[in-house]
Amino acid sequence: MQTTICQTVANPSLFSAESFVGLIFLVTVGLIVSGAIMAIVSKRLVRCITGLAVSFTGVAGVYYFLLSPFLAMMQMLIYVGAVSILIAFGIMMATPEGEDDASTKGNGIVGPLGIAVASLMFAALTILGVNTQWKAFPRPETAIGDMQQMGFMLLTSHSMVFELVSIVLLIAIIGALVLARRGRN
Repeated sequence: MQTTICQTVANPSLFSAESFVGLIFLVTVGLIVSGAIMAIVSKRLVRCITGLAVSFTGVAGVYYFLLSPFLAMMQMLIYVGAVSILIAFGIMMATPEGEDDASTKGNGIVGPLGIAVASLMFAALTILGVNTQWKAFPRPETAIGDMQQMGFMLLTSHSMVFELVSIVLLIAIIGALVLARRGRN
């Protein structure tokens, strides 16, 4: 009886919970990669920002899978909510440049060299990921890292960090407004 259970756990079926979790994880990784490709390849800046926001959303999903819902929430609030919208407002407030952009003209070897380096990195990370013995992270029985304790620590012993993050975001907004204002006549 025990040998059949071990064999079933060793080879999970396609419709098991482990396979479904793996499929959802692959979807979040797909969000990251597709958003990054959309941010890099697109010619329009609004679509680039959309790709960046999609990629940030995928990173929040990975944080959630790493058993850190607080980091996932902060990723969504700060990067998807604040930084992406801030970049969008900066682009909308800036004056359009001329069609003659020096960055469009470049060396013919840069594109193939970038693709080669990215392919080598992808192959190396794939080999590393396949050959690594991945162990499940044990969830502690005590409530270490839960949302209530994290919020309590954030607003008591780590309140200075919380305030510094809000000041950094305020400086980023003011800096974007100053840069956008400087470009106007």
